[in-house]
Amino acid sequence: MGKREIERVGGEILALALLLFLASGALLAQDGWPRIAQSKDGTPISYEVYGSGEPTLVFIHGWSCDSRYWRAQIPFFSKGHRIVLLDLAGHGHSGSLRTRYTMASFGEDVKAVTESVGAAKVILIGHSMGGSVIAEAARLMPERVLGLIGIDTLENIEYPLTEEEMAKMIAPLEKDFSSGSRKFVEGMLLAETDPLLREWILADISAAPPAVALSAMREMMGQAITGEAAKIFEKIPLPVVTVNADLWPINYEGNRRHMRSYEAIVLKKADHFLMMDRSEEFNSALEKAIRTVEKR
Repeated sequence: MGKREIERVGGEILALALLLFLASGALLAQDGWPRIAQSKDGTPISYEVYGSGEPTLVFIHGWSCDSRYWRAQIPFFSKGHRIVLLDLAGHGHSGSLRTRYTMASFGEDVKAVTESVGAAKVILIGHSMGGSVIAEAARLMPERVLGLIGIDTLENIEYPLTEEEMAKMIAPLEKDFSSGSRKFVEGMLLAETDPLLREWILADISAAPPAVALSAMREMMGQAITGEAAKIFEKIPLPVVTVNADLWPINYEGNRRHMRSYEAIVLKKADHFLMMDRSEEFNSALEKAIRTVEKR
């Protein structure tokens, strides 16, 4: 082979290598693009996928939040797992045509996304209201779910609540959702919380669609009134681990009466949005919780 031929072949190899490099970069970029799954009632559910590796970690946000609240977890957990972030119906970029936003319908949203990505084994991770949602989702697909991880939620699934107490809690939200929701969430934040993050959370949640937020709140609290908040765990014999702030006491004995197993990791002096405000410490705690579930 002559010098020119060697140069030609070498150039072709270099061009091919460059093409493959660019193609792989495009695939990586596409990995983070939002996708759409159809929930059981036809509602379009927006979700994103990052990384690879099993089990798949499915992150579910809380009341009046969306998938952005998990932004600090993407780089850490996508290194060893496929992770899925989704917007429940009525939140973020998902459809919002329902008249009732029940925990069961949110569970269908999670099921639709999990099936759409083809995940055979998943760990469901739910923040706040997401704790109720992951229980419903696990009931719908027990063959896929290895365990549940609640994030500052499920402290006391036997919590006694009356219709009168619920009405009193929701009244300020019904009167003026923007100001009422700000006051509601302010009680979950600490004075030490980063002021810019604090204001972002308060402004974001207070801008949520009131009809969606009020319906979801009533449905979630309604489960405490009927006792379904505890009973549902008797239908899903799965390990449960929570990563909690120390804002509210944990009823270990009550939870374990209904759950197959229950453990909690508590971060001291953390607020309700610990995955954002204390992300490094939180990520380490969540990693520990994941290992605990995998060993069960």
